[in-house]
Amino acid sequence: MDNAVLMEIEKLRRASLSSLRERFREVFQEDARTRHREHLFRRIAWRLQALAEGDLTERARDRAHEIAQDADLRKVAPRDFFQVEGQPVQTTSGDRNRRQQDRRLPLPGAMLSRKWKGRTILVEVLAKGFRYENRHYTSLSAIAVAVTGTRWNGVAFFGLTGSNAKK
Repeated sequence: MDNAVLMEIEKLRRASLSSLRERFREVFQEDARTRHREHLFRRIAWRLQALAEGDLTERARDRAHEIAQDADLRKVAPRDFFQVEGQPVQTTSGDRNRRQQDRRLPLPGAMLSRKWKGRTILVEVLAKGFRYENRHYTSLSAIAVAVTGTRWNGVAFFGLTGSNAKK
């Protein structure tokens, strides 16, 4: 790469946000829509290199355009996508409102144990909630509060976080 371009990039590295926005306007002939300093620096540096070294070949541009045309950018179908005889069909949301099972928790049927002040606390994991001393609890935190009398993160109390969870 040319030394002049490298020197210009080094000047940009030390430039203020306002001077980067001004340089962006010079290089791209449009105002910058962002105030993210690192993003502006990278975009300007890339453009200066492209101008000095040459941009993409016409063949590469055509191929990129073909790929972009083939890409199905929509991830979710529009609400009125499914129609019968011209009338949109109402769909139900299913279990969208139900919270997903926490990955840190073991499968239902597993037993969690914890030593606390000389006692061994045994908790059974259920499909919906937990069982401790023949009572149903909706969360491990509720059990931790019942045992200790103070607020605890239940997952942390039973050692299901970080390296403890892997043991």
